[in-house]
Amino acid sequence: MTYPLHLDVSGRRVLVAGGGPVAARRARDLADAGADVLVVAPALCEDLRDLLPRVRWEAREVEPADVAGAWLAHTATGDPAADAAVAAAAEALHVWCVRADDAAASSAWTPVVVRREEVTVSATAGGDPRRATALREALSRWLDSGAAPLRRTRPGPGRVTLVGGGPGEVDLLTLRGRRRLAEADVVVVDRLAPTDVLDELDPAVEVVDVGKTPDHHPVPQEEINRIVVGHALAGRRVVRLKGGDPYVLGRGGEEVLACRAAGVDVEVVPGVTSALAVPAAAGIPVTHRGLARSVTVVSGHEEVDGDALARVEGTLVFLMGVTMLPRIAAALLAGGKPATTPVAVVENGWRAGQRTTRGTLADIADLAAERGVRNPAVIVVGAVAALGAEMASGAAFPYRPHS
Repeated sequence: MTYPLHLDVSGRRVLVAGGGPVAARRARDLADAGADVLVVAPALCEDLRDLLPRVRWEAREVEPADVAGAWLAHTATGDPAADAAVAAAAEALHVWCVRADDAAASSAWTPVVVRREEVTVSATAGGDPRRATALREALSRWLDSGAAPLRRTRPGPGRVTLVGGGPGEVDLLTLRGRRRLAEADVVVVDRLAPTDVLDELDPAVEVVDVGKTPDHHPVPQEEINRIVVGHALAGRRVVRLKGGDPYVLGRGGEEVLACRAAGVDVEVVPGVTSALAVPAAAGIPVTHRGLARSVTVVSGHEEVDGDALARVEGTLVFLMGVTMLPRIAAALLAGGKPATTPVAVVENGWRAGQRTTRGTLADIADLAAERGVRNPAVIVVGAVAALGAEMASGAAFPYRPHS
């Protein structure tokens, strides 16, 4: 039976005997923990050399006297007699010693460790390396899944994390986004965020709904900034959960600036932007060899520069532009874009009720009106908009960009 313990080695001397890959792993972890690492070995492997000058090196064979002054010793010389001599010296001086060559002869052991910032989980595997690897992988998945109880119970400094929730499905959230949600005290959420993930939160987490719909913003952006900053200044961990990506027409930049101005620690976790993911859900690649080598993302809330956009040779993607669709099409046609240019409007991408309406610049506005197309939707203009249908049907691709 062993007694598990985490050690604060910051500023304390630790002896690492050996210059090979095992010694390199030990020395790196110790240096990361702030230890004063002394490596004693006639030669160093490349990984250990990369650690210089974070660790000190004495180019010679290790001696039992090297243990004096150390708080901890690691032996990995490859010579059992040398390792045993160091371990014996450590025992005499009441210094814990980890022997890489013989776990049974050690007085201390290095566990499997998984770290996620301030959370550290360690486990022993009874000297079984394969079981240790499996444990580490399982613990990593658990911490990253959002299922681990990561929320603080003691007071601490507040912070804000802007989490891009992707196009709507919970399993399109990033692992870091799930982890930040598991740590949150307050979640400020948009209408298009993956709201099903809220069911997984601790019941004590406060959820603030600031959802917007086109032309209806019950909570203005300035008030959202105030809510986010206010909770953080009160010592809470705030997640601002947004649809798509915070920095792609998501006003994330404004929220970051508000946090910086208030002295609040802020982090941005990117998400899968709907500008790329929603067309993909409909089988539309926004770039495709021979058809489109670039993609331009445009806000659909405002008047567009039809002359400039009509000259763009790649794909045009308009976000939240259903209301403006007749004006967008008219502006592009007036700017010289061919009337036969394919257009696809994808509603509710990755959600229940996903639907795609296809046409051309000449008729897409009428087709969308006839079908009752509504936001949330992504509009794709360009050759690839037809490619989605052809990929699904297997037919030959008929359209070539206007030259």
